[in-house]
Amino acid sequence: MFLIDQLILVASVLILLGILSSKLSARLGLPMLVLFLLVGMLAGEEGFGRLAFNNPQFAHAVGTIALAFILFDGGLQTPLSAVKKVWKPASILATLGVMVTALITGVAASYILPISLMEGLLIGAIVGSTDAAAVFSLLRNAGINLNERLKSTLEIESASNDPMAIFLTVTLLEVLVNGLKPGVGVLQLFFLQMGGGALVGLLIGYLTLQLLDRIQLQATGLYPVLVAAAGLLSFGLAANLGGSGFLAIFICGVMIGNNKFAFQKTTFLFHDGLAWLSQIMMFVMLGLLINPSSLLDVWWQGLLIAAVLIFVARPLAVLPVLKWFGFSLRQMTLVSWVGLRGSVPIILAIFPLMYGLPGAELIFNAVFFVVLISATLQGSTLAWVAKKLDLIEPVTAKPAATLEITALGDVDAEIVEYTLAAGSRAINRRLSRMALPEGVVVAMITRQEQIIPPRGSTVLEAGDHLFVVLKKDYKPMLEQIFSEPGFINPELPTTLRLKGASRFSDLAWCYNLDFTGQDAELTLDEYCREKLSTEVVAGAEVIIGAIKLTVDEIVGNRITTIRLDTRLESD
Repeated sequence: MFLIDQLILVASVLILLGILSSKLSARLGLPMLVLFLLVGMLAGEEGFGRLAFNNPQFAHAVGTIALAFILFDGGLQTPLSAVKKVWKPASILATLGVMVTALITGVAASYILPISLMEGLLIGAIVGSTDAAAVFSLLRNAGINLNERLKSTLEIESASNDPMAIFLTVTLLEVLVNGLKPGVGVLQLFFLQMGGGALVGLLIGYLTLQLLDRIQLQATGLYPVLVAAAGLLSFGLAANLGGSGFLAIFICGVMIGNNKFAFQKTTFLFHDGLAWLSQIMMFVMLGLLINPSSLLDVWWQGLLIAAVLIFVARPLAVLPVLKWFGFSLRQMTLVSWVGLRGSVPIILAIFPLMYGLPGAELIFNAVFFVVLISATLQGSTLAWVAKKLDLIEPVTAKPAATLEITALGDVDAEIVEYTLAAGSRAINRRLSRMALPEGVVVAMITRQEQIIPPRGSTVLEAGDHLFVVLKKDYKPMLEQIFSEPGFINPELPTTLRLKGASRFSDLAWCYNLDFTGQDAELTLDEYCREKLSTEVVAGAEVIIGAIKLTVDEIVGNRITTIRLDTRLESD
């Protein structure tokens, strides 16, 4: 048997154990990263698996790739509107906040452990950043619905503060090991890391979008691979130019994720699965790297450092910044508490081992213990703290779940599958009363194992799968129609191209339009004919309050298409 055969067997078993352990997360109230770490520790040399693993270089390489994919997926799922809304407080927390946290924690560590001040500051820098994987997982998968501004601040800070922690760690190691003198050179390194990473991320993101708009690949599965390769390109290019690869790949993900392209939903699903695989592999491997008995040598020192980090350093770094930007005391308290440490500190704790720093094992063990305490204590109590602070909000209405099937070559159209949730506004309504845009065709409806012929009289039910042929720019209208009542799609255009046979009541129901005072059962065709005293011609206009109707197409004596503008030209 070849070595690779054994490695594949062991890796598959550990990944499966990691996946199965995630089912215990909700029951035990522990973050999944803690369970993944425990799986690795139990499989390690001192656990049941007896697997000997002591290769910091390999762990660093795998951890770097895994973290890159996690940050890339986080960027793909981060709305640009959220970034614009909180980039100021999040960026200050991700830079100055990390420095303050590192300084306070580092000074405390130098007194708690038998190490110098510079080595203490190194520990502070290593544990200075919050963990993006843990924060994304808890906020998006644990059912904790927070205010959009608060949630965005937490996610964007956690995704963007790793470069600062990496910069501080590498700089301090250069000072300790290679005798680097603090000064202008350190400032130049800082601006190169941050500026270079941001510029490369923006450039590769833009070029990738241009490529996606122009290229037509033969296989659907190549689109997610192309996007993944672009993300890795941004990371590698930035890192080789002296910038921050982590910042570059996150910004590249934000750029790509906030623009429409072919098979976008498929690409997002692919990267979501890739991010989960990366989390499992990274945390299990890091669990293998530690010997549980070595944690007993630093348990009380680790507890003290964790206490300083959680209860002193993090609040002092957060409160002044968020107070300046008008956050409430309750919100500042929650942000202070959501300072989970995870994969990045453990990966950074490998750096002293790679640099050959004396006492590197002590630093690694202390950091690992601090991460375990932080992730366990803060992660398991996040929902409880948010509830006690009265910050959990009711779940808002959601858009319809969509799945792109295929693009139709050079034709400006594609086939999209919409799944009707139990709360969809389309439930129990006839297909003819859905006010579909002109040119949109429902090609097929599947219900459990049945195929339902799409007719105007067909009554839609929860769980129905509708296969719709539509133009790409009609997607926001369809998402609005099949969403839950109360949901307003921010991408809904101000001009809607509708069928003349659409009734006022259906338009009000599907698009949240106000037609108060109008005959609910009157069609657009009938209303325009009634209001236009002269012969109806294309381009004729009718005003209803703040809404303008423009005759677009006429067939025979019927108005077949009408443009509805919700924003008058005079506004």
